[in-house]
Amino acid sequence: MHRSSKPPRVLVVDADSGTRPLLTKLRELGFEVYVAGLGEDAVPAGLTVRPDLVVLDVFLPDGDGFETYGALRAAGIDAPVLFLTAHDRTEAKVRGLMLGADDYVTKPFELEELVARVHVLLRRGRALDCRLLRAGDVTLDPATREVWRDGREVTLSCREFDLLGFLMDNAGQVVTKAQILDRVWRSEFHGESGVVETYVYYLRRKLGDRDQSLIRTVRGVGYLMARDAGHRAPSAQ
Repeated sequence: MHRSSKPPRVLVVDADSGTRPLLTKLRELGFEVYVAGLGEDAVPAGLTVRPDLVVLDVFLPDGDGFETYGALRAAGIDAPVLFLTAHDRTEAKVRGLMLGADDYVTKPFELEELVARVHVLLRRGRALDCRLLRAGDVTLDPATREVWRDGREVTLSCREFDLLGFLMDNAGQVVTKAQILDRVWRSEFHGESGVVETYVYYLRRKLGDRDQSLIRTVRGVGYLMARDAGHRAPSAQ
């Protein structure tokens, strides 16, 4: 849950001295900035800080940033994650985005661009207002980032939650895969509809939507979130 009455908290997991200008700039803008130089320090720092955003280097002195990302999510830290990497490699971007990362920036980066992306991710986290969204027997609370189906809570990753929120905000309307990529991913990861299909599959599985009566596929176009889906209990998490 985001704290609107307090300055945004950003956890930077990176030991690279080249990131220092970012830390300085964010502090100048009024952000609360916390730093963990090692992957093993990320989870303890995250549990203490409860950040609104995590900036995570893919290459850490003590291991793989992707593994650190998994550890953060396993610990219940669901803030948006912006990956940093020294290599502009498509396969690395695909891996990070498929894991659920929210954006990806290649080093060396332009400070203004990176700060802008930080602002976008924080706004995205607050984009849905405090009204509950409902579609059939599914309820989504943007303020607490909680989801229920037929009265039972459904645990989603940050990316899955954003995707479901977009579908529910457009319930009863067909949305294209391109629209979903633009709204939910907002990165250079354009034209790769496979990631959308994968996350729709994740949502259906977690929501117990085996017959696809809740999230319907419109072949050749995209998806439609039904307004009046029948009551079905979600599958076991």
